Amino acid sequence: MTDELLVVRAQLGDRSAWAELVTRWRVPVWTYVRRMLDAERADEVTQEIWLAVVRGLPRLREPGRFAPWLFTIARRSVTDRLRSEYAREKESFTADEAMVEDPVEAMADRAELVAALAGLPVLEREILVLFYLEDLSVEECAQVCAVPTGTVKSRLNRARRLLRERLEERGYRP
Repeated sequence: MTDELLVVRAQLGDRSAWAELVTRWRVPVWTYVRRMLDAERADEVTQEIWLAVVRGLPRLREPGRFAPWLFTIARRSVTDRLRSEYAREKESFTADEAMVEDPVEAMADRAELVAALAGLPVLEREILVLFYLEDLSVEECAQVCAVPTGTVKSRLNRARRLLRERLEERGYRP
């Protein structure tokens, strides 16, 4: 069953359709959020996202655009969390690390990539995650980020360059 049909059925009150949507999108949403935040914050923000989805689903006018709509909510939730933490940090003048590397990463290549990705500015990291790891198109990324497609393309270009530089700085050679 397509996402579009599941959304329509969920909007009409079908709990099994809602459960299927959550089952399909739970892991991709958490993975996106996890790549933007550490694991503990990712769990909290993911719960907030699903709460927003429950509240907003009846107002979704284009059921076929569920994935970009969902990732737009996820993006806003991550941004809100980062903003609030930045404001608290600024008030207390503490310098906590914005991204915590997962110590369970088993493979050295993956660990290097995760560390390099975490070191990228948020806008560039976000566009790489959406495009490469969530498999959204340039147009869908533009919709999620609320920017023109040209901006997505330039951010992708800059993000690739920055990621390559970070990996080279760490001595990683693919």
